[in-house]
Amino acid sequence: MTNYIIRRFIVAVAILFASIIGVSLLIHVVPGDPVIMMIAQNSNPSPEQIENMRKALGLDRPVWEQTVIYLGKVLSGDLGRSIFGSQSVAMLLFDRLPNTLALAAAAMVIATGIGLPLGFFAAYRQGTWIDSVLMVGAVLGVSIPQFWLGLILLLFFSLTLEWLPVASGDYRSLLLPAVTLGVTYSAIIARMTRSAMIEVFTEDFIRTARAKGLPEALVLRRHALKPSLIAVVTIIAVVFGYLMGGAVVVENVFAWNGIGRIALESINRRDYPMIQGFILVFATVIVLISILIDLAYAWLDPRITYR
Repeated sequence: MTNYIIRRFIVAVAILFASIIGVSLLIHVVPGDPVIMMIAQNSNPSPEQIENMRKALGLDRPVWEQTVIYLGKVLSGDLGRSIFGSQSVAMLLFDRLPNTLALAAAAMVIATGIGLPLGFFAAYRQGTWIDSVLMVGAVLGVSIPQFWLGLILLLFFSLTLEWLPVASGDYRSLLLPAVTLGVTYSAIIARMTRSAMIEVFTEDFIRTARAKGLPEALVLRRHALKPSLIAVVTIIAVVFGYLMGGAVVVENVFAWNGIGRIALESINRRDYPMIQGFILVFATVIVLISILIDLAYAWLDPRITYR
């Protein structure tokens, strides 16, 4: 187990460095100059002013050299400073990261709370009209754009009924964005749970348990549910990654003060250090979640061993 964890962390570090290098190269391909955008807000800059600012920020160096310098800073724990405002990138991101994690966690609770029971029930009623209705609903849930659903919920519950605030920063303002994300991804969890449960229902040990006369509830809970959780846990891990990505859009719809909002602002302004820091933090969270999920497999299925 220890060797496996060490290997996974080595792979995780390699993935993070690859992410940093990739985003460092790609952001320079996108049209737009952050120096011109920053200076043009206050004055009509001359070519000399622009060049001096580029030198001060180190943007006059080759892209590969900027990437190497940034990697060196990351190894020393420095994520750099924002081009706009010269604020610490690490401080800005880690100040908002708990809000994004809270949103993703709340949405995951909603998604699993809806998706798991519906998928289980659809599998148990496979081939019936209930199964068909639930799967059609799941397809519709996957197909609904998150920003559209968010705006509809905002219009209905905040502006029409005035039950929830549009944006207040407290726990009540977390409900609508969490529902927006959770409903969308509950459909994915429901479909995957249904597929996993149908496969388990065809196994010999299920037929044997039923042939012994065990109560159906006991067969479903003890013999069918746990083996199917391997696939379910896998899709939950994947969905959590999607939730973190979807939070970028939903946070802007609901003005939720997470790293998603600051990421889009940084992309629009070509704030290179902030974009690089966002990708690094985002990738770190996803990689850590994937490692925890791998370790959970051994708890769910004793036949799984790590060497």
